[in-house]
Amino acid sequence: MTATQPTANPRADTAQGTRTGADVVVETLEARGVTHVFGVPGAKIDKVFDRLRDSSIKTVVCRHEQNAAFIAGGIGRMTGKAGIAIATSGPGVSNLPTGLATANTEGDPVVALGGAPAVADRLKSHHQTLDSVGVCRPITKYAAEIDSPAATAEVLSAAFRAAEAERPGAAFVSLPMDIMTGAAQCEPIRLSTFVGQGPAAKSSLAEAARLINSAKSPVIFLGLMASKPRSAEAIHDLLRTTALPVVGTFQAAGAVSQEDFPRFGGRVGQLANQPADALLDSGDIVITIGYDAVEYWPSLWNKHNKRPIIHIGATPANIENDYSPAVELIGNIGETLDALSPLLHRPGLAAESAELLHLIAQDRKRLMAEAAAKSGVPVHPLRLISELQKILTPDVTVCSDMGSFSMWLCRYLFSFRARQFLITNGQQTLGVALPWAIAATIVRPHEKALSISGDGGFLFSANELETAVRLNSHLVHMIWIDGHYDMVGTQEQIKYNRTSGVDFGPVDYVKYAEAFGATGLRIQQPDEIAPTLRKAFDTAGPVLVGVHVDYRDNVKLFEDVHEGSVL
Repeated sequence: MTATQPTANPRADTAQGTRTGADVVVETLEARGVTHVFGVPGAKIDKVFDRLRDSSIKTVVCRHEQNAAFIAGGIGRMTGKAGIAIATSGPGVSNLPTGLATANTEGDPVVALGGAPAVADRLKSHHQTLDSVGVCRPITKYAAEIDSPAATAEVLSAAFRAAEAERPGAAFVSLPMDIMTGAAQCEPIRLSTFVGQGPAAKSSLAEAARLINSAKSPVIFLGLMASKPRSAEAIHDLLRTTALPVVGTFQAAGAVSQEDFPRFGGRVGQLANQPADALLDSGDIVITIGYDAVEYWPSLWNKHNKRPIIHIGATPANIENDYSPAVELIGNIGETLDALSPLLHRPGLAAESAELLHLIAQDRKRLMAEAAAKSGVPVHPLRLISELQKILTPDVTVCSDMGSFSMWLCRYLFSFRARQFLITNGQQTLGVALPWAIAATIVRPHEKALSISGDGGFLFSANELETAVRLNSHLVHMIWIDGHYDMVGTQEQIKYNRTSGVDFGPVDYVKYAEAFGATGLRIQQPDEIAPTLRKAFDTAGPVLVGVHVDYRDNVKLFEDVHEGSVL
């Protein structure tokens, strides 16, 4: 008789103490300086989780893989080093793409690791079989499966290189179960200490300087890569040595210092109806720094305009009808600006720029005075921003979700520290704020983290409140409540004179917070904003703060827009 064969046990496939593929994965993460991974376990990835247990890396179990990718993206944005998300095969991996697409579009370095069936089973109808590389390839810079024990370190190294490049983004690596449990056939690859671009070519720098020096009213236009700390430092130096006006996209927040704020026209994006748009329109040459068209389409701010554009970035421009640069300065943004600055001779602001900046400064002063005086209930967005501006000291990280409230924040709440104000603008993804705040408490443990969402976006990732409680994350999450997907509703009302599909029911956020072991607070009057936020920041662990908001003025966000702005 032939004995019945026992069910295969992956743990028994290698001798006790034998180094496995999972060991190579974990050792590679350690060699890259990874301190945390975020994810949800499962059978096809459990060998990696097992080896993480004995490593220097802290495993943070999340309540949804999408949120794990969001947290990893927040880590990447604040550190410049890839955050790590990890998921099992099938639905574990298919829950990652929203977070990966967000990171890739926003320029946040992330490496996602996904479990997979054994290589020999990849084409069979087993549970959780999925072409995970095919799912992730369109939304990442790099996606590959490790199909040989000898390739583990190579594929992981390629993923990190792609994610952490000068224009960062997301990468995905599929880890088949048999390669993770099988004997290792490679070692982690030692990476060069000196990696990165230098400044742009000298000939390009000279031509850019010639165009800027000969222009009547040049304007600097900052984009998302301008807010990287090294880029922001170089921008500060550039603005101190040249008299140039500057505007920025929402994601360029923090790239302009408080010292240079008088020459900052404000933020532009989504809707071309801001005072800063007038300043941008006035330029006879535009110098874009770290700009990506996904932030603010050239067809909105440069339609049919023949003025020269100088594109300064880590990657070449995506050429469009309304964005065809005369000169491209391709290289490390900080080093390029350091090389360009001494070549520029701009002794004073152009008269038109100076007049526009004067009007913008007067308008800001008037608006903030009006905001501070608003005393109605529900609370007006500008009153909230007036109070938030007072607490936005350099030791506070603000993480914004997407919605009508984010339009108010991005236009009127100013920050002067790179990567202090985190927003989503490329994919405009709901649910990022709380996961990003969790990331902020890890990266900046001695600082304050304030995340803000609408009552619609909050419940997209509210289950991670349990993760925040488990980590004892010292964060405050503020919920602006109105009972609608208001940004969608406002645009529907403009286009169709009615709304559809934007209403939902109430949630008691104090009880919700308490159910998770967090603290819940309410703001019921404008005068309660400051003391409630002080109490929230003084309370240990996560705190939810709910406030009902008066959005009747939201239609003003969409007034006088360029054709096609309302989507």
